[in-house]
Amino acid sequence: MKKFVLFSSMLGLLFLTGCLKNQDNKCSYNDVSIVAPQAEQDALLDSLTNHGIQAQLHPSGFYYTITDPGSGAIVSNLCTTIAITYKGGFFNGQSFDSSLVQPVVFQLGQLIAGWQKGIPLIKKGGEITLYIPPSLGYGSVDKKDMDGNVVIPANSYLVFEVTLVDLQD
Repeated sequence: MKKFVLFSSMLGLLFLTGCLKNQDNKCSYNDVSIVAPQAEQDALLDSLTNHGIQAQLHPSGFYYTITDPGSGAIVSNLCTTIAITYKGGFFNGQSFDSSLVQPVVFQLGQLIAGWQKGIPLIKKGGEITLYIPPSLGYGSVDKKDMDGNVVIPANSYLVFEVTLVDLQD
């Protein structure tokens, strides 16, 4: 009987310790290892060329231009909380979303793969334009607003102008 009580107590202690660890670790994002298919990279490069934009290719398959690299702290991981201003649109110049006046706050891991890979390329105060293929954006699913209207059609190539206003690990 004493062995049963001891065993039960130890099992309970292990369970509670596991729960406490889970409460302390509120961030469990995994690094995205997706690479855009070559066809998407080629189509994106064609769009950049047609619009006279020179940009660098990231190994994951999006393109970017850094307007200002920033000089502050760096984004160290997907759990970093970032405050950004941004404008999102398409190559035709149409905007679908922006937050240029008031910064918005996210954990990096909450964002699309292209942002997860692109934002760490700048430091606090930096500005970057990200040219994102569908597989690193919203993919083959329409992105709808709260009224059910399509804001970003499936398989869209996206352009984001982002300023990293602040960050906190």
